[in-house]
Amino acid sequence: MNATPGSSPSGALLLCRADPAAVRPPAQLLREQLLLAPAGDDWSVLVPEGKPWLHGGESVEQVVTGWGTALAVSAATWPVLALWWDRDRAGITLAAGFRRTVGYTWLADGTPVGEDEAMRTFAARLGLDPVLDVQALEPLTAPDPDADADSRLVGIVVVLARTGLALPTGLVPGDSADRLRSVALAQGAEQLEWHGWRDTVRAELEVVEEGPLGPYLRGPKARVLGGAQLAAGVPLLIWGIGRRSGGWATAGALLVAHGALGLVYDRLRDRWPRDR
Repeated sequence: MNATPGSSPSGALLLCRADPAAVRPPAQLLREQLLLAPAGDDWSVLVPEGKPWLHGGESVEQVVTGWGTALAVSAATWPVLALWWDRDRAGITLAAGFRRTVGYTWLADGTPVGEDEAMRTFAARLGLDPVLDVQALEPLTAPDPDADADSRLVGIVVVLARTGLALPTGLVPGDSADRLRSVALAQGAEQLEWHGWRDTVRAELEVVEEGPLGPYLRGPKARVLGGAQLAAGVPLLIWGIGRRSGGWATAGALLVAHGALGLVYDRLRDRWPRDR
């Protein structure tokens, strides 16, 4: 890996298929040190400022999978692709709404150890061209003595460029977490700050209300959705706590929070203008 002295060879990028305004509220709910930057047409990138995988007992893959799942469940309308790497492996993990996450992994020398079906599912969920884009992805799943894990991730980014993805200059998958952070800051990335549950959730709901899911925030559909989120979130939260998995516990907590908010939103929304 292209690690700098004194830094970890592990790192990650979270690619969100939405603009920064839509990504900011759910990303703030993670309460993690993250940098947010635009990454092309209808794409944003989140860069971890810290390295929680060094201290929490979870690998970088597990940490960013939990983050991606929480973001995708919270957003519901746009997918999140996590690019991750460490000393031994690298891979991608795609989260889209309530669907099961799909991932693909390469060893550090670029040897593919994932399943071809996973890559096809990845292409379908991101809305890639089923012929041209899938053909472009196929070499990434084949043995290549000249391709290491970093170049495989770069290859993913190249394919996604066809959908409008354009990472900020100098932000390269495979670089150390320290370098990614410094490059993102130099390119004007926004440091996400936690402003408390009330302001963050309010901002998120207002963004969603202006989008296609607006009708689901109030009325019968909102109550059905809220009940479903609670039904899914409570057991997931309990399971995550039992397994001491911060990522899955966060996903469960977000589901519970969203379900509860959906059930009370009709009453609270009318009072907000008077509270401002």
